[in-house]
Amino acid sequence: MNLTKITDALVADLGQLTFGPPVTHVYNPLEYARPAYDHYLARYAGTTKEIILLGMNPGPWGMAQTGVPFGEIDMVKTWLGIQAKVSRPDGEHPKRPVMGFDCTRSEVSGKRLWGWVQETFETPDRFFRRYFVANYCPLMFMEESGRNRTPNNLRAAERKPLLAACDRALVRTVRQLSPQYVIGVGRFAADRARTALGGLDVKIARISHPSPANPKANRGWARLIRTELSDMGIRL
Repeated sequence: MNLTKITDALVADLGQLTFGPPVTHVYNPLEYARPAYDHYLARYAGTTKEIILLGMNPGPWGMAQTGVPFGEIDMVKTWLGIQAKVSRPDGEHPKRPVMGFDCTRSEVSGKRLWGWVQETFETPDRFFRRYFVANYCPLMFMEESGRNRTPNNLRAAERKPLLAACDRALVRTVRQLSPQYVIGVGRFAADRARTALGGLDVKIARISHPSPANPKANRGWARLIRTELSDMGIRL
């Protein structure tokens, strides 16, 4: 099963789920921003990988706008070379509009991650020969105020089928890309990888999240990540 079919199956699984208060809005960029995500797969996921960097779920000014994991708009357009038509999600939250590649906001986490990649590897092709960046869950959850609600904070009855669907997609992705490492960007993604991939021959690790909510990231995330990857024995 290639990554396009894995994505199709995940979208179908997630389309059957419902979420209630305090969640009032749910975005799935694999639906309304699918052309950009398909471009990302076609351009950068055609070979096996040594390392998958696994995020949690979309941010409002990153993947929610571009369809690309950690997809800070300027980095996706100017460095990854991806730009495509993005539709509007059904039931759009008035405080979290989807403007696609016309959005003028910048997502700090994505800018830090892809900025580190650009600084370290210089070209996308050099990076993607060894690495791939994915998100564990493609859904973004919002409360009435516009506040994000992360998957781990959903009600148990909603969380269980969501995690089951995302686990299946992660297992299929790892079997397709055959990485040596799956590295969670943050604790949640690493924990889900350990749970989902327990029976597979792959090493699970974790690096610090680039979010500004993480104090360590604000003191130089790129330097921190180089140290963390080096401590794992991963050469850059």
